[in-house]
Amino acid sequence: MARPPKPAALRVKPGGKGLIAAIILMLVVGLPGVSALMGGFQRTGGGEVAVVRNGGFFDNNRIRQVIDPGSGRTWIGLYSKTHKYPAQQRFYTITSEQKRGDTAGVDVVTVPSSDGVNMGIEGTLYFSLNLDHAALRRFDDKFGTRKFRDAGGRPYFAWEGDDGWSAFLNQIVRPVIDNDLRGQVNSFRCAELVSSCALVQNASAPAPAKPGSGLQAQSNNANIAKVQNAINTSLAADLESTLGGRFVTDIHFNLVRVTLPGRVQDAVDRAQAAFAQVSEAQAKVASARAEAAANKARQDGYNKCPTCAEIEKLKALPQGITVYAPGNPGGVAVPGR
Repeated sequence: MARPPKPAALRVKPGGKGLIAAIILMLVVGLPGVSALMGGFQRTGGGEVAVVRNGGFFDNNRIRQVIDPGSGRTWIGLYSKTHKYPAQQRFYTITSEQKRGDTAGVDVVTVPSSDGVNMGIEGTLYFSLNLDHAALRRFDDKFGTRKFRDAGGRPYFAWEGDDGWSAFLNQIVRPVIDNDLRGQVNSFRCAELVSSCALVQNASAPAPAKPGSGLQAQSNNANIAKVQNAINTSLAADLESTLGGRFVTDIHFNLVRVTLPGRVQDAVDRAQAAFAQVSEAQAKVASARAEAAANKARQDGYNKCPTCAEIEKLKALPQGITVYAPGNPGGVAVPGR
């Protein structure tokens, strides 16, 4: 029995198998090659700098080149890896405001004063990454080839966007900031940085300035400026020593606020309330003394002028009284009343 002819769409023409094989070969080999060729070009935005490392099948992993910020398309080689870092000024914020700090939740540096009071330090560190090519190469060798953990324990490379950069700052830079703050704040007494601390300081501490004198507040501002300036000086040296090179520049720390622990602040609030009550009582005493002095002066005047006393009595009578007879049954008519 003869087989029915195949549909025209299913017939394989002579040489058709070779064409299919060529197409498959192009898909398997050609597309990856084109993709690799297109991936061999890279460019940077205005706020980033790139360190390029070799990454071919038969190549090493050494640094190939550095691409400056805002570059055009640059050939970086096949399968090379690009590590992009921030090129503009960056900042690291330490604050008690949960949504503003670089670390999730309430984040303050707690350091003791010279008289043993733990104080919360809030501020912002401003800095820039050193864009010198030699410095960037050393930085990528030291910190671009390892991962850092963020507050949630997730590992990131420093060049993996904002999350990676924040993880690097929290794990490497933050301890240096904490150490510098501890060293500088520890040279001052609590009352020298927070004037209200004088209300609850130890009895052995020097006597606080008189309330309302303004001298203590002025001293606080000067001392905070000293701490801030000292940190700006020491941070640059400490970061260079800790990181192993001058990788960050234009360092400036702005000390925003110094706070007291909750219990100490409560004690300060109670002391201030007590001082307010004392002031109120003193005001009442002063008012009573003034009133007593006024009464005595009036009485002395009445003793010298009995008639004046009688006139004052008449003035003090309510309206409508027509008879005034103290000690006299007959009464005395009050004219015009």
